[in-house]
Amino acid sequence: MGALEFQNWGQIDYQEALARQEALVEKVAAAKSPGVLVFCTHPPVVTLGRKTQPGDVFGWQGPVIEISRGGRATYHGPSQLVVYPIYNMSYERPGRPTRDIAWYLRSLEDAIVATLKDYGIDAVGRSLQKKPESENGEDETGVWVGSQKIASLGIGIRKWVSFHGAAINLDHDPQAFQGLRPCGFNTETMVSLEKLLGRPVDREEFSQRFRRHLEVLG
Repeated sequence: MGALEFQNWGQIDYQEALARQEALVEKVAAAKSPGVLVFCTHPPVVTLGRKTQPGDVFGWQGPVIEISRGGRATYHGPSQLVVYPIYNMSYERPGRPTRDIAWYLRSLEDAIVATLKDYGIDAVGRSLQKKPESENGEDETGVWVGSQKIASLGIGIRKWVSFHGAAINLDHDPQAFQGLRPCGFNTETMVSLEKLLGRPVDREEFSQRFRRHLEVLG
């Protein structure tokens, strides 16, 4: 993964993962190091981003956690691959801009798009558009396949080090996203790679492909 250290946390409680991220942010900032790339997954949980609106969560029965990332309410669960780049935006990398949040978001989306292309799926990152938020307030930032959203993005920045990241829907889970308006959309807007392919996805293979494409971050 280039200059970024890689850590696989497996399935981990969301609150514990958040505490680990925050500790890594402080460590990376103090050491002025490139950062750490984390892959993991979580037991089912709904998180509320800074733009969450009343009515976004209306029937969810599990834990709900308010956090500091951008975006609205969304779901995390074992059907996803969650990626947390603890990325030092001040670290100088040849050919890469520093402290450019828009470039960082586009690069993260592009890596997801490129990985999906390996599976024959044509996708697009919506942060590339001029208005990632629609007139109705839906948060379109993320990766879409046609009119369906396969990956959600939301980041936080502290001391010019990113945390939070992206959640990619790999496995089909009919219980995921129930009882909420994920990113402001209807539940049916969300789709998984398994649903698109019509077959289960080898998680390890997907992770390896995704790590290679994430080398765009440098």
